[in-house]
Amino acid sequence: MYEVRVEADFAAAHFLRDYNGKCENLHGHNYKVLAHVRGKNLNEGGMLLDFTYLKGSLRKICKELDHTNLNDNPFFEQNPSAERICRYIFEGIIADCKAQGLNLEKQDESGEKAYLWKVDVFETDTSRARYCVD
Repeated sequence: MYEVRVEADFAAAHFLRDYNGKCENLHGHNYKVLAHVRGKNLNEGGMLLDFTYLKGSLRKICKELDHTNLNDNPFFEQNPSAERICRYIFEGIIADCKAQGLNLEKQDESGEKAYLWKVDVFETDTSRARYCVD
């Protein structure tokens, strides 16, 4: 199995509703995001996937989130946890790549085709959430 990974970052504010602690107050993070693609087969150029597509999609989604209050984004239902941010970015990459004619959705268990496997979101160097398909 091959895997490629790209990285991007963004800065944003948020607060967590239904949370009893300091994170219920408005605060910010410098998020680091990793997107991973897996697959068993390389293309004729010897690559699983051209980094350009994945990097472009990830950066586009992160740019949309950069310097915003994440609570204003309806996707997060007023609770923009790191877990929900992962899923938002994951789904955004799938949609953006699809619009470019590249389907990164997992098709079956064989792993024959390259697919977006997981997205990691780091709020800090030591705190990470992940959304993945298996």
